[in-house]
Amino acid sequence: MDFGTVSLIIFILAVVFVIKTIKVVPQQHAWVVERLGKFHATLPPGLNIVLPFIDRIAYKHVLKEIPLDVPPQVCITKDNTQLQVDGILYFQVTDPKLASYGSSNYISAITQLAQTTLRSVIGKMELDKTFEERDHINTSIVSAIDDSAANWGVKVLRYEIKDLTPPKEILHAMQAQITAEREKRALIAASEGRKQEQINIATGEREAAIAKSEGEKQASINRAQGQAAAILAIAEASAEALRKTASAIREPGGADAVSLKVAEQYVGAFSQLAKTNNSIIVPANLGDISSLIASAMQVVKVQQK
Repeated sequence: MDFGTVSLIIFILAVVFVIKTIKVVPQQHAWVVERLGKFHATLPPGLNIVLPFIDRIAYKHVLKEIPLDVPPQVCITKDNTQLQVDGILYFQVTDPKLASYGSSNYISAITQLAQTTLRSVIGKMELDKTFEERDHINTSIVSAIDDSAANWGVKVLRYEIKDLTPPKEILHAMQAQITAEREKRALIAASEGRKQEQINIATGEREAAIAKSEGEKQASINRAQGQAAAILAIAEASAEALRKTASAIREPGGADAVSLKVAEQYVGAFSQLAKTNNSIIVPANLGDISSLIASAMQVVKVQQK
């Protein structure tokens, strides 16, 4: 074997030694190192040096949040109804050593635990409640799994139910119930609308009748006040006329004027005597005008005293 061959072999062995010695761990990863079959250390992200042929990388873990699909299963509710449920579980490896040696398969362990816990939680609830209390179901499952998963170096972050599927018969019955409830609400809303319409009509008619009666009342008051004012005005005018007449009579020549006025009124009245069947009604003392005037003047004098 010549010198070149030996050099090549030494170079290859050196490269292999370097590869076995230097380990580069990616970010958010953790590698578990065993030395001679026993746990030795957990390599952090970055450049790490191990002993070749003595140390070996036994486990590699991802420290990121991992979604785990939980297979669907049939659960029995408190009211003996079958319900198919499937969900998704989010977890994270927090202790690489426990994740390596705490369980032979921590993924299978938390999956089985999630299914059994889900059946237990669903079994305590009635069918209608399972649809209403998803948050309670999710929180209960996370709380139950997290206590056990701590021994496996795993932190359960949350659980989300993806689907709740009841049997077809139950689903049809639920749909019929929902339809009936909607129709019931529609009928109630329609009846409430008609009721409110009748109330509005009655209220409008009542307010219109009140307004009409108030208007008629005010009109009657206005007419009465107008008539009273007219009567008062006529009375005041008549009184004023009488006062002026009396004042005129007391003045010089007033009595003669009254006599002349009475004579004129007498003649005028006689000219307007009613005619019936071409017959004329004539007073008995037609020629005694002077005595009539004297009587009228006597009345005026009495009123002046």
